[in-house]
Amino acid sequence: MTDPETRTVFSHTPVMLEEVIQALDPHPGGVWADGTLGGGGHSERILQLIGGQGKIYGIDRDQEALRAATKRLQSYPGFVPIHGNFHDIKALLAGEQLNGGLLDLGVSSYQLDNPLRGFSYHEEAPLDMRMDTSQGLTAAQWLAQVEEKVFVQALYDYADERWAARIGQVLAETRQAQPILTTLDLVRVVDRAIPKAVRQKDTGHPARRTFQAVRIAVNDELSPLSKALDDWVDCLLPGGRLCVITFHSIEDRVVKRAFARLQKPCVCPPKAPICTCGKLPQGRVLFGGAVKPTQAETQVNSRARSAILRAVERL
Repeated sequence: MTDPETRTVFSHTPVMLEEVIQALDPHPGGVWADGTLGGGGHSERILQLIGGQGKIYGIDRDQEALRAATKRLQSYPGFVPIHGNFHDIKALLAGEQLNGGLLDLGVSSYQLDNPLRGFSYHEEAPLDMRMDTSQGLTAAQWLAQVEEKVFVQALYDYADERWAARIGQVLAETRQAQPILTTLDLVRVVDRAIPKAVRQKDTGHPARRTFQAVRIAVNDELSPLSKALDDWVDCLLPGGRLCVITFHSIEDRVVKRAFARLQKPCVCPPKAPICTCGKLPQGRVLFGGAVKPTQAETQVNSRARSAILRAVERL
């Protein structure tokens, strides 16, 4: 097996690239922001289309991703790398308005493929899972101190894990005997909690939901998301568009509701003869709701299979 320390090359195939470009319609002279730069695939295509006239802010909380993407894109005029969290878009842009923005949520190919980051349940590695390794608790530290009931609720809320209570019980029992420090330590907790017959019938890895929930909790991915989407739309010029790609139903639900609220913000009773709340639409939902990747794309890029793209236009 390849030594994990040698596997540090950042590779990334941008998901639903053509659909994103169609929605954003990049043109010379505009300003865009990629809030989850990752490998830079989406941003590179935008830079090619604006032809050095205009700019794109490439934002990422993962400093390794930011360094790799900057090296890839530094030859393009108009590329501005920023280390930060897309939740803080207003502070990061300092008032600048955008023609368009993109958020490709979830874990990047590099984070999954590099065992040292601790996102993968397939290989032994330190249990880290932080998007930004310069701050915050690692997954191991979080699991060592989180209350059992909080952990169980995270499994329910962030992964719809029906074995959440049992996994929480086994976690509590295990960490009393020994610390949970590696990815396979956590996999063994899940294996102990879920009956073998159930695990054998699972079409995916039995630990995938637990890893998803822990990752979301460690990185605080969901609780600020709705407000962040509002802030991104506030940063758009009239007619500007925001594209968001999600990879699981819980995340997509937040985006769907946020965009619906932007399009129909009225909170008056449904039977009220006239609107008295005064809330006006701020956005128009595109694509009739959501778009999924083509079969041709999923055949080439298996990680696109669960992707859902939603877009909204600032009114």
